[in-house]
Amino acid sequence: MSPSTPNDGPLPPPVITPGGTYTLQTISVGCKIYITRPGPNGKTEERLAEILSIRDKPVNPYARRSKEVKEEEADNKKPEEKLEFFVHWDQFNKRLDEWVSGTRILLHRDLEWPRPKAPPAKKAPNGTPKAPPGKAPRTNNLLKAATSNAALGASPAPTPQHSQIFSISRASSSPAPPSLKRKVPHDEEEDNAEESYDFDADADGDMDVDGDGDLETFDLSLTDTGPDSQEAPPLSAFSKEQEIEKLRTSGSLTQSVSEIARVKNLNRLQIGKHEVETWYFSPYPKEYAHLPVLYICEFCLSFFPSPFMLSRHRQRCNLLHPPGNEIYRHEDISFFEIDGKRQLSWCRNLSLLSKCFLDHKTLYYDVTPFMYYVMVIRDSAGCHIIGYFSKEKESAENYNVACILTLPHHQRHGYGKLLIEFSYELSKKEGKLGSPEKPLSDLGLLSYRAYWSEVIVELLMEWEGDISIDEVAQKTSVTHADVMNTCITLQLFKHYKGQHLIVLNNTVLERHEKLRKKNRRRIHPENLRWKPPVFTRDQLRFGW
Repeated sequence: MSPSTPNDGPLPPPVITPGGTYTLQTISVGCKIYITRPGPNGKTEERLAEILSIRDKPVNPYARRSKEVKEEEADNKKPEEKLEFFVHWDQFNKRLDEWVSGTRILLHRDLEWPRPKAPPAKKAPNGTPKAPPGKAPRTNNLLKAATSNAALGASPAPTPQHSQIFSISRASSSPAPPSLKRKVPHDEEEDNAEESYDFDADADGDMDVDGDGDLETFDLSLTDTGPDSQEAPPLSAFSKEQEIEKLRTSGSLTQSVSEIARVKNLNRLQIGKHEVETWYFSPYPKEYAHLPVLYICEFCLSFFPSPFMLSRHRQRCNLLHPPGNEIYRHEDISFFEIDGKRQLSWCRNLSLLSKCFLDHKTLYYDVTPFMYYVMVIRDSAGCHIIGYFSKEKESAENYNVACILTLPHHQRHGYGKLLIEFSYELSKKEGKLGSPEKPLSDLGLLSYRAYWSEVIVELLMEWEGDISIDEVAQKTSVTHADVMNTCITLQLFKHYKGQHLIVLNNTVLERHEKLRKKNRRRIHPENLRWKPPVFTRDQLRFGW
């Protein structure tokens, strides 16, 4: 079915310019063209990409080069070497967007021009534009919008009641007598369970509420970013009361979606001995934008445009660990608790750094409503940051995580699941049921479900007798909705002869046994030295 305008008329097809009939200077923002990129097995492939921005190739002002070399480079450059294009690869995740040189553009392939904009919607008799069909009008009450989004993300499917008592059974290869309350799941159900959930999925992801859903790190935000979301009001339309309301109800650092940029402004970051490629835009000062490498002090997170300036800073920087209280230590892993109101500069630098890997984390200076829990690895040189999660000081929805990130150079080592496990240990200390801020991205949900499945199956394996959903939630500090959704995804609920059973099928048992053999890092609660912080009303006023 072809897309249609609000007037129910089909959009005109895009204009195609045949290859070889246009030049590099003809290309404009919004065009789609084929560009070469490294493919699998070291081969080069041709892939369609959309042009998002065009610029002259920047010159690093901090590089040491003679005047004669600069003039010679400027004279010898061809037109295609002077221009750079920021492109979004078709059917690829947004984090793979990059700046490419004009030499990589295939001018012999067809050029697709952007579609013309749809005509404006017809106005109602009173002068207000009509809303598109099927859309509800956007409410100005941000609290209602945030609450409805949270309820939508957390609402479970129709299942038995929380107080329902379930019998636990293990699947066997042959049918069991009915008196043992066992049920053999069909092979088809096991196949579906295997397809719907990967028990070995790593939790090193970024809960980024991104429409692409293929991320490694994730930001848990209530920002509406779906294809049907309406355009955000201009920045001037936001009042102070609305800003405060949205900050308190969303729990993220995103207040105005108009500040989210599509074009990445940094190329690479050097953090200690690691050099990583950025994924998204981050609001670093504009004089540092488009540098080949931005150098970051791995202890105070200050940023510098050249290695010489970083080395000079390191001579007088005496910080060797995050500026907070160490609340957990086991072997070479430690956790530090940091108050965003007391350590403004450090937390803002952390937010700037994490924004490079989180798509919808903006407005880095709004750190005062959050507590930060930073995981580090210790050695003789100091405490090196691995990842962190932030938590609202006062959450109306009892969220135990607002934003969570494992730095890319520490991913795929199980640290993401360690961060999730630590957040639930804090919830157990508080005596509350915790859940990450909703809605989750696809990989964010998968990462959390990997942890939920592990702790729930582990509890069911050790439990003797009947058990209810409420008992599972109280033992694990996982909310009832998360427990039930996880059991539904694993297909643990069965109805047999008028009774509800939790059936641990062979697929789940095999994956749990495989996970136990990995001997991954775990949180040891006896090493946690922490009491839930209590804040007065004055301490919860955030300087507006």
